This record gives sequence, structure tokens and C-alpha cells, in this order.
Amino acid sequence: MDWFLQNTEMIGRLTALHLFQAVIPLVLGVLIAIPLAQAARLHRGLGGFILGTSAILYTIPSLALFVLLPVILGTKVLDITNVIVALTIYAVALLVRSTVDALNSVDDDVRQAAAAMGYRPLRRFLAVDLPLSLPVLFAGLRVISVSNMSLVSVGALLGIDSLGRLFMDGLYRNFPTEIVVGIVLILLLALVLDLVLVLCQRLLTPWTRAARRTGPPLPLSTLEARTAGA
Repeated sequence: MDWFLQNTEMIGRLTALHLFQAVIPLVLGVLIAIPLAQAARLHRGLGGFILGTSAILYTIPSLALFVLLPVILGTKVLDITNVIVALTIYAVALLVRSTVDALNSVDDDVRQAAAAMGYRPLRRFLAVDLPLSLPVLFAGLRVISVSNMSLVSVGALLGIDSLGRLFMDGLYRNFPTEIVVGIVLILLLALVLDLVLVLCQRLLTPWTRAARRTGPPLPLSTLEARTAGA
């Protein structure tokens, strides 16, 4: 406890860096994966390539990817950018498949009703398909958020600051307190981020709470209610 109180400034800085390196790839992964998943749904041949490539990318060992990225990016310097790019690649690799499943979970009757009401493809995707797919999409996001929190620590092996540095220092100095503090803080960050995602899902999908209270509404009624509120 004394060590923790004496090093709160360093621990706070490492915690902020760790959170930054975990959250930014999650946001970038969503922004990249959603259009890729939609393209995979609309074009069967392209979909096979996208899903196959994402599966291959996820099999690359994280440490190897961190080391290779400076060469690929042309920077030849190991820094926080390498961690963010690497974790974004992993996030996209996981999210593409889960986003395709999320979009496929939308009832075809809802899509047909939207088309009958004059929704063009892009508007239908943004106003109907994407919002109604959020419950499944957020389930994938919650898994990836936990994975990112863990993988950020790998960067410490290459000298990139994060809570993983506490693991390395604790190992070199034979000081278990640092290791325990690092583990506890990473677990807390993962729990907090998961809670934030749950709250965001509830805010963005209020109709799911109404459905639980009153029973599942007809798809067309759901669409009409959302259209009326737009």
C-alpha cells in the first residue's frame, strides 16, 4: 500500500496511457468494420474475401505484429502508434464477422417495410438496419474491449508505456506488488469500459427496454415508431 501511495502519479499516467491505447482502436475498429460488414453482406464474392482476410489477420501473434508494424508503416520506431494500429487490426478482424451477424439479425420484414415507405438503401441502413443491429453489435464490442485491455500490456515488452510496464518492473525487481497492482487496475479498467458500453447500448436502444416490459412488438410497428420519432 505504501508503494502504491508513493507512486500514484506514475500509476495514474500509465493507467491513462493504457486506457487510451485500448479505447482508440475500439472506436477505429467500429468505424472501419461497419462499412466492411455491409459490403460483405451486399456482395457475396467480396464478402468471402473480407471475412477470410479478417480471420487470417486475427491469427497473427500480437507481439510479432507490434514488431513488424514499424517496418510496414515505414517509421522503424516502436511507439504508441504501433499498439493502436495493431489493436485496430485485431478489432476490425473480430468486429467484421460479428457486425455481419448483427446486420443479418435484422428482420427482413422490417427492411421490406422500410423500402415500401420509400427509404433509399443508405437511409435504410443508417435509420433501420444499423440501429436495430446494435444489441448484437454491442455484444461483440464488449468482448473486444476486454481483449484490447489485455493486449495493450504486450507493448510493454517493447518499451511502450502502459500498465504492462508494472508487470515488467515487478518481474525484474522481484517485486510482486507492482504485478498485482497492474493486474487489478487492468481488471478495473475492463469492468469500467464494459459498464460504459452497456450504458451506451441502453441509451441507443431504448426500444429494447420497452419490448421487455410490453412484449415483443411487431417489426412494422417498431419501424413506424422509430420513423415517427425521427
